[in-house]
Formats: sequence, C-alpha cells, structure tokens
Amino acid sequence: MGKRIKKLKKIRIHREGTNTLLYGGILLVALALIFWYSFDSKIPFAIFIAIFGTVYAIVTNFYRCPIRYFGTDDTERIVVAPADGKIVVVEEVDENRYFHDRRIMVSIFMSLWNVHANWFPVDGRVKFVKHFNGNFHKAWLPKASEENEHADVMITTPDGVDILCRQIAGAVARRIVTYAKKGEDCYIDEHLGFIKLGSRVDIYLPVGTEICVKMGQATTGDQTVIAKLK
Repeated sequence: MGKRIKKLKKIRIHREGTNTLLYGGILLVALALIFWYSFDSKIPFAIFIAIFGTVYAIVTNFYRCPIRYFGTDDTERIVVAPADGKIVVVEEVDENRYFHDRRIMVSIFMSLWNVHANWFPVDGRVKFVKHFNGNFHKAWLPKASEENEHADVMITTPDGVDILCRQIAGAVARRIVTYAKKGEDCYIDEHLGFIKLGSRVDIYLPVGTEICVKMGQATTGDQTVIAKLK
C-alpha cells in the first residue's frame, strides 16, 4: 500500500447532496419569485425566505464534507474515529456473527448537526462488505446495532488484525451509502461511506486494545484517535 498524499484542509459539499441542494435551490428561488410577485405586501415573501432559507441552510450544513487529513503518516496500530459525533458505547460484547469471541465495541452517534461522511478507521484491505435490511430503531439504543438496517465493512490491517466497522441506520436515517469495495486497499483519510441524517457507526476491536476515548466524548472523523491496537 502506498503513502497517502497530504493536501490542504478545505470544506466542500458531499456528492450525496449535490442534486438535493441544486434542485432544492432552484425550487426555492422559483417559489420566492411567486411570493414576490403574488402579494402587494412583502411580509409573506419575508416569512417564506426566513423559514425556507433556514431549512435550506440546515440541509446545506448537513451535506458539508470537510477534506481532512490525519496529522502524520505514522498510522501503524492507530484507529481513528470514522465519524463526527459523540461516543455512546465503550464496552466488551460477544460478537458471534464474525469473530465468535469477545470484542470491544466503540459506538459513535451522529446527530443532525454532525458531518455525515464516514472515514476508514484504519489502513488496510477491505475483506468484505455486507448489507443487512432491518428495523429503524433510534440509533442510540443498544438493540440498534443488531436489529437496525446496517452495512458491515471488515478491514484487515497490515498486521493481520480484522477490524469491523458497522454503519447503522436510525429512526430517521434510512439510506446508508458504502463506498468500500471487497479486495481494495483502504487508508485513513479516505471516505468509507455516508449516512443520511442522524445515525451511528460501531467499531469492533480486539480485547486488549488501548481505548483512547470515553463515554460522552465528542469525536471528529479522521482526526480523533479512538484506540491503539496491541
């Protein structure tokens, strides 16, 4: 696997939101013109702009996509946060679908206000990608990890350690986009996928991994070190 190329940090609109914002903006302008020319008083126009302009700004904020780069090339055994959000779970669990043993699960909940792009948590190679249909419980509930619609991405690090990253849909978020492809090399700094609206990402790590975050801590995707592998 080659060395990652560093660039300047900047923010752009995520490709998942390009059409939504374009067509939404056109519709907003068209409706604003109708309000402007349909009423003698400009109060309805002002109310319309205040309400729907705010909604459009919120949607634009949701689809923002910072271009981030981890501060060093020394990513050996480093696990970075795959998403912006808040740590809602740090605990040992029985993982019986793939590992059939105990794992440390670290979960990050993403609210409506967080960036919803997801990054690869480790350098390695994608072992497999699997999508599972399911329910749409609130993402912070424990049962959401297993029962909600989700996508599993298994990554094998250069040291041969398997790390599971799970994108989970929530009560509102009903579309999971996964860019990871089986057999491809992957790196910290690259996008793993995107989840529309508030949701959650789980990471399953080997027991004995040094956990570097705590409950309630805010995370920044591709920046916050959440763990160090043995």
